[in-house]
Amino acid sequence: MNQSIQDFDVAIIGAGMAGASLAAECAPHARVLLIEAEDTPGYHTTGRSAAFWEETYGGPGVFPLTMASGHFLREGGYLSPRGGLSIGQAGDCNKVEEFIAEFTTLGATLHFQDRAAIAARVPGLRPEWVVGAWEPGCADIDVAGLHQHYLAASRRTGTVLRVRARVERLEREGANWRIVWADGEARAPIVANAAGAWADTIAAIAGVPALGIVPLRRTVVQLRTMPAAAVDLPLTLGINGDFYFKPQGGRLWLSPHDEIPDVAGDAAPEELDVAIAIDRFEHVVDWKIEAMERRWAGLRSFAPDRLPVYGFDRRAEGFFWFAGQGGFGIQTAPAAARLGAQLLLGLPRDGLTAEIDAGAYAPERFH
Repeated sequence: MNQSIQDFDVAIIGAGMAGASLAAECAPHARVLLIEAEDTPGYHTTGRSAAFWEETYGGPGVFPLTMASGHFLREGGYLSPRGGLSIGQAGDCNKVEEFIAEFTTLGATLHFQDRAAIAARVPGLRPEWVVGAWEPGCADIDVAGLHQHYLAASRRTGTVLRVRARVERLEREGANWRIVWADGEARAPIVANAAGAWADTIAAIAGVPALGIVPLRRTVVQLRTMPAAAVDLPLTLGINGDFYFKPQGGRLWLSPHDEIPDVAGDAAPEELDVAIAIDRFEHVVDWKIEAMERRWAGLRSFAPDRLPVYGFDRRAEGFFWFAGQGGFGIQTAPAAARLGAQLLLGLPRDGLTAEIDAGAYAPERFH
């Protein structure tokens, strides 16, 4: 080994949004090591996100985390108003009404929209789209800014970051975990698994049974259109979860809202998924596509019940899950990281997490 063995209180594996935010919340109270396999933190899911803060995103089980995080994101200047519009055709009227009823009961702000209202918000909308749900609070997230905030905050409070440190061994030795990568190793009584698509892989290295956290590929393309995407165009989604698009820097970001099972790695878009995205878009508006300028894919990882997993695994001493955040990990990061640090270090709950039922996200629900 090229580095001497260092001792920490907590070793967090993965320096994307999940690991960086958890490190920032833990570092004022503990000696934290943040371990990243890539050259830079956030290379995979975090760095490829078209993230937006949407009250309904992730479903009712994620809603408490989203709402608890909203104030932090707004006050920190990480949100830019956008508005979200979920649209449907004639046969979707009941689905739209049920969607609005379900989330307004929880406390979300949603408004029913008729054909005239949705056509006014999305110019060129084809006539078969006749109904929608308007979410005025939907906003774009400054993903890079939020991620850098957490990395900087953790660094100021003493977190040690190791990059190009792909974990090769995780072994329990007495009161500690021994964490080994190519040119270094460390010890810590607690290992936090914030490895995203690699979460079950890290568990396997540690000899901990997997939870069934599956990486799913999502495709995004950047289009130049005529007319150009207006700066105030809302995030526009299909009520059946089969597309979304939003403006970005004078261009349009479009996704077929796909979730294709994949393996943990450097995700790349497939030609078929790109073609599906464009076909669905052309059935929504009558715009002309002048060029496809970029395309990319990212991995979003889900537990079997599509809720995140936060907590210690009772089958392995000192092994903490902080994974399975799907596509909502960025919009829920502030509350999730605070809750994660409180569970990991035994800290008291505060105003950010007081209304969150931590038991809903505990790993033992799968045991």
